[in-house]
Amino acid sequence: MNAPRRHIDDLLAIMARLRDPQHGCPWDVQQDFASIAPYTIEEAYEVADAIDRRDYRDLCEELGDLLLQVVFHAQMAKEGGHFDFADVVQAISDKMVRRHPHVFGQLRFADEAAQKQAWEAIKAAERAEKGEAADHSVLAGVSHGLPEWKRAHKLQQRAATVGFDWPDAAPVLDKLDEEAAELRAEFAAGADPARLQDELGDVLFVAVNLARHGGVDFSRALRHANAKFEHRFRGMERIAEAEGVPLAARPLQEQEALWRRAKRGEAPAEASAAGA
Repeated sequence: MNAPRRHIDDLLAIMARLRDPQHGCPWDVQQDFASIAPYTIEEAYEVADAIDRRDYRDLCEELGDLLLQVVFHAQMAKEGGHFDFADVVQAISDKMVRRHPHVFGQLRFADEAAQKQAWEAIKAAERAEKGEAADHSVLAGVSHGLPEWKRAHKLQQRAATVGFDWPDAAPVLDKLDEEAAELRAEFAAGADPARLQDELGDVLFVAVNLARHGGVDFSRALRHANAKFEHRFRGMERIAEAEGVPLAARPLQEQEALWRRAKRGEAPAEASAAGA
């Protein structure tokens, strides 16, 4: 017999019970916004990972974990007298209707560019209504709370709206070469930490720009590179173990040879996946 379907009210009640000072979970009770925030970010990345893997069963579970984070924050806010979950729903519903007058109203846009321009104008009006200081820069409103790669992407996108952008990827690649050469020079000069940070930041900023011009999600590209590295490194470990000499006991030259063997070993699987 199937269990009865649960609804959002059930989840809200579960969270309230977990936070109950007398009968709740000690760990949940002692949490606050700051301590939970890292878990919220982590769960968002878990959702993205499930999407990358096209694992929809896992995606369902990960979306639940992310929803729990929203409910957790809302419960703590309710306890503090700030707002509750219903206020969260009200706020996002109102925002979506307000920012889509072409869907929920009579306004019509000539094209996507006009729609994006109107979107930014609405957001600017919202900031003004909140009493935020007037900021007429095209970069206004790009959140400092974003992951830095994402903030770089948004800053570049905004700058591009007024024409401050390279026409295609070719000059971006040239700029990447230029910044890499400057970074190389800093290492050669003695690797001053402050200078290295500056030059490495330039390289990463240009890398984000290159991903933007190529229509590639920078975070997804890095996740793919991480997964590829992990797969190959574990392959190295398996080969080393099978040969009876642990990876840590081998010199770098042998480790690099194992890397090449692990890389060759995955080629058929990659070809099969590409043809799927």
